[in-house]
Amino acid sequence: MHFSSQVAAMPATGLYGTRTPSPRQRQVIELVAQGLKNSEVADLIGTTEHVVKNHLRHIYDKLGLWNRVELALWYEARRHEAAAYEQNKVAEA
Repeated sequence: MHFSSQVAAMPATGLYGTRTPSPRQRQVIELVAQGLKNSEVADLIGTTEHVVKNHLRHIYDKLGLWNRVELALWYEARRHEAAAYEQNKVAEA
């Protein structure tokens, strides 16, 4: 029990590192969100399907997601947030 209370008290960054996808992970996210299969993603980024599966596992863990559908929805939400932010920046200028 002592261990679990210490873990619960640690900030998320101490446990898991950054919650921001790496550049390679962002690339995989974008391609998966476009509906590509793991083998197609692997061909496009020049790696194996196994490596893509590992990237996806890490991405799901990092973002707290369970599957490709949730990942695609997460990606689309971030795209729309970025577009809205850019529109607000232009409107303020």
